[in-house]
Amino acid sequence: MSRLFRILAISFAIALWMAGPLAAEPAKLVILHLNDWDRIDAVDGAGGAGRIAAVIKDEKAKAEASGATVIVTFGGDLISPSLLSGIDMGASMIDLANTVGLDYATLGNHEFDFGPQVLRARIAESKFRWLSGNVALKGQPGFPGAVDAAVVEVGGFKIGLLGLTTPDTPLVSSPGPDVTFEPYASAGARIAKALKDQGADMVIALSHEEYTGDLALMRAVPAIDVVLGGHDHLAFTHYDGQHAVFKAGSQGIFVGRLTLAIDRIEGRSGPKVVWKPDFAQIHTSNVTPDPAAQVKVDGYLAKLDTDLGQFIGTTTTELDSRRATVRNGEATVGNLFADAMRTAVAADVAIINGGGIRGDVTYPAGSQLTRKMVFTELPFGNRTAKLLMTGADVLAALENGVSQVEQGAGRFPQVSGLSFAYAVGKPAGARVSDASIGGKPIDPTATYTVATNDFMARGGDGYATFAPAKALIDDRAAKLMASQIMDHIAAAGTVSPKLEGRSRRLD
Repeated sequence: MSRLFRILAISFAIALWMAGPLAAEPAKLVILHLNDWDRIDAVDGAGGAGRIAAVIKDEKAKAEASGATVIVTFGGDLISPSLLSGIDMGASMIDLANTVGLDYATLGNHEFDFGPQVLRARIAESKFRWLSGNVALKGQPGFPGAVDAAVVEVGGFKIGLLGLTTPDTPLVSSPGPDVTFEPYASAGARIAKALKDQGADMVIALSHEEYTGDLALMRAVPAIDVVLGGHDHLAFTHYDGQHAVFKAGSQGIFVGRLTLAIDRIEGRSGPKVVWKPDFAQIHTSNVTPDPAAQVKVDGYLAKLDTDLGQFIGTTTTELDSRRATVRNGEATVGNLFADAMRTAVAADVAIINGGGIRGDVTYPAGSQLTRKMVFTELPFGNRTAKLLMTGADVLAALENGVSQVEQGAGRFPQVSGLSFAYAVGKPAGARVSDASIGGKPIDPTATYTVATNDFMARGGDGYATFAPAKALIDDRAAKLMASQIMDHIAAAGTVSPKLEGRSRRLD
């Protein structure tokens, strides 16, 4: 080796030592994102496991051919609610999620619908990793089978992933008293710091929360670069030049694709990581289902048709169970269900949450009704409770029911035996007026019997006045809501629910 060559080699080595490790080459990460997917089949010709699997397979192949790293993420609400999940407690959805190829998922509130023991079983069946950074069981951080966070290598970069679940879960699901949820800001900051301490170049949060909560998390924890969300069923993109929030609707109607071009540049304070996003919502309506996934779907549907296809009656009026209908005002399907429950337990009134009605479809006048239809609409397996309550508590329950109507919250009351008006322009807690039971104004000091579901009877969906009420029919004696409604329809043969002004919006 010549003297000049040795000098050059030594000089180059010194330069490398002074500059630190070689900078990573630019890299590309493609994230395929889903959220709020609990139905195995299509909705109006889009979504369903077959189409989701086909999109993921195609997008992965194209991305990997371009040299990108690909991960498939899920923003919560997988194992419930759906018709089949009401029977197998979500086992079918885990099977299909394994089939379509999820890599990372965060726990949604509906993961707790069947209680923590069932969730543990579903996690054990999952081939993908569950992330849960703000959930604790019996005072111990974390949930069995899930981890706070994970790190993905993308070229020469480390991408940290963390999972967060809405702290409202005890209000809208059934996690039980042993499961608690840390606020987003504190949990997000703690886990993001831990990831950064491990050398993460970027931090991505899988979140199951309303978009306003995701935006608040992004502002409160600047170390989180991207939030991949769920919960509010929005196809949503927000990017402010530094941080992003991305959601993909629901039921796999869209598969979200987020492409991140990641690089390291020299900044004022030294090298820093920069990234540029490209957002896309891939609609699945024109997608040919993946054959292997569709075989599984068809098998599940065939079993459902065999078990639940029995005819029970006919409706002469349209039944509308769309999400926007049952969460925003009186609905014919809500009247039918509430009437059936009130009659079944001989209560003065019935109050059920619109969010418990899940079909999200319309049944035209003349439709034949089946057991499958009822279970599709009521997938949670709730039972009918009967409570003794004061008029004041009934009024408080109605106030709670309309307190978040402008947000489309599931607590909106579908009722029987009573009527009321409400004004959204007034403050929550002071919106209800002209409330009557049996045609007479509600007497705050009188007592009334109230039929509701067992979830609400425990105070779910904010119905705190139900929890301390005297139970005339409790969990031990309560019967399945769906069975009572099916019996009601079968006994009538023909049903004709109409809009009657049971709840009237004044503004």
